Amino acid sequence: MPTITFANTKGGAGKTTVALVLAAELAQRGLRVALLDTDPQQWITRWHRLSEKPANFTVVSNVSEETIEQEVKTLGKKMDYVIIDVAGGVTPLLAKSIGLSERVMIPVQGCAMDAAGAAQVLEILRELAAQCDIRIAHSVVLTRINSIITTRALMAVKALLAEQQVHVLETALIERAAYRDMFVTGGTLHTMEAERVSNLDKAQENARLFAEEVMSLVPMKVAKAKTAKADGAKAKATKAPKTESAKQRKAA
Repeated sequence: MPTITFANTKGGAGKTTVALVLAAELAQRGLRVALLDTDPQQWITRWHRLSEKPANFTVVSNVSEETIEQEVKTLGKKMDYVIIDVAGGVTPLLAKSIGLSERVMIPVQGCAMDAAGAAQVLEILRELAAQCDIRIAHSVVLTRINSIITTRALMAVKALLAEQQVHVLETALIERAAYRDMFVTGGTLHTMEAERVSNLDKAQENARLFAEEVMSLVPMKVAKAKTAKADGAKAKATKAPKTESAKQRKAA
């Protein structure tokens, strides 16, 4: 059972939307998926209440720093994929979620603020590798991209990521009304009516390609080794944000 965390310390980067799109697409393929809602705003939970409970799809609400490890461990025995949606901010919950993951996905819109939030997540990943000897695969996924125009800001973000040798998914999540509508009406891209949602077919194709790329990076058979070393690293992971904050205070 692979665990995938969507993380960016900046709010509004598209974490919740991308996490939901992936989870719904995996469930549509018949895979058993759990989506953990750790965000105080509870957007995933609100969506779930609006929806006719999708098959193969479990939503776990009110997940905290104290409960997340047990939730992942329990769900790992039942699910094909566990996906964690983490709120913005540098928190112990963010570090613990990262430490429990096979892969971290970092959503970034084409703007400097999102890139700065992504940099903080990358710093936590580097600290986990340096201090805890735990290395977690990670990728940036570009979100809310205009399918026609490539802005200067997006070009600058791509150049920065390339300079830092950060893996970027080939499939970006394009700006589509269908993705926003899921949180208004409930349901998934596969339960919407094409005559009521513009370019629904394009959103479905975008989601399909995105899910296929993620599955190629994180195969269903992948599972984190349950070693004492890994467990110790996860415990230490909660301290990473404090180290990072200290660096920021010193720099300031």
